[in-house]
Amino acid sequence: MTTTRLNLFFLWVLLHNCSLLTAQTTSSFELNTNDLFYAEVYDNIFRGHFEHVDIAPESSDFTSIFHLYLNTFGKQCPSYLPEDKVKIMKKVCAEERVESNAYGMELSRTCIRWEWVWTGLYAKPDLYAAKVDLENRMREKSLELLHDMIMDDNKMGNTVDMAHKAQGLALDMATFFTQNACNGKAVLRFEENMKRYALGQESIRIKEVSKYTLAKETGGPTGTQDFAKLLDDLIEDQAKTWMMNKYIGGSITNVKEHAKDANGKPLEISANYKYSGWGNGNGAVRVTFENGLPKCIYFADFPQNCKKPNATILATYAKGNYTE
Repeated sequence: MTTTRLNLFFLWVLLHNCSLLTAQTTSSFELNTNDLFYAEVYDNIFRGHFEHVDIAPESSDFTSIFHLYLNTFGKQCPSYLPEDKVKIMKKVCAEERVESNAYGMELSRTCIRWEWVWTGLYAKPDLYAAKVDLENRMREKSLELLHDMIMDDNKMGNTVDMAHKAQGLALDMATFFTQNACNGKAVLRFEENMKRYALGQESIRIKEVSKYTLAKETGGPTGTQDFAKLLDDLIEDQAKTWMMNKYIGGSITNVKEHAKDANGKPLEISANYKYSGWGNGNGAVRVTFENGLPKCIYFADFPQNCKKPNATILATYAKGNYTE
């Protein structure tokens, strides 16, 4: 090969590799996560920005997301499954041991034999294999997790918080595939990176930063803010996962700003609100801020439980849309 041809060959290789790199680091498609409970998690997994995903792969939160996502896809998008699709199985109790007292009153009920049964749903084989691998690793940590739950000083609050997260995830999956096409590029990228995150593999990384990450880096706005409106939106979003009570929209009163940082941005605000359920009631809430953005929502009934604010609301607040 002549020197000229050799140089042209290396030039072609260089340009070809550059085009591949560009395809891997830029994106012309987006995953629509607006208003979803786990919006920030989904978006950072989609982008391959695993360093910004704030739940660990071997956590109950992520395992639940993976599990319910596969079930939801199997229900809502069955025509987009491959020919080599696999059955989604679940473990059910096949035999129980019941202990009763001398009066026939049941004292305890324990499962002594389990078996795997088909749910009636199918999944993509690579995603299902990753889910099973993840659940097996979680099972190995079950005693450690059980110990942590027993020793937890805030068992009741964290148990309620788990129920709220489960409800939030269920609401997410009810709308995920109305906001995103089953066979769309964004969903396919999300699935691939979700699998890689579960298995501890390197992500396919998109260059563009998540709007949720950008909002945190930019920080909250300066100037006078409509905290009553902000709290109304934050609580209304949280109330979607409440089991018994219902938030009465627009009922925010007694808004107080307790402290500001050196830039004049809030550090903590509090307020009262009204709810209905078992009769009408009055509630209290306080919100702490970091870099001028709401970080934790604390309700008076469980004052130790930090509720994460809706990421879409945070991004909207960061843009100054609540400025008076």
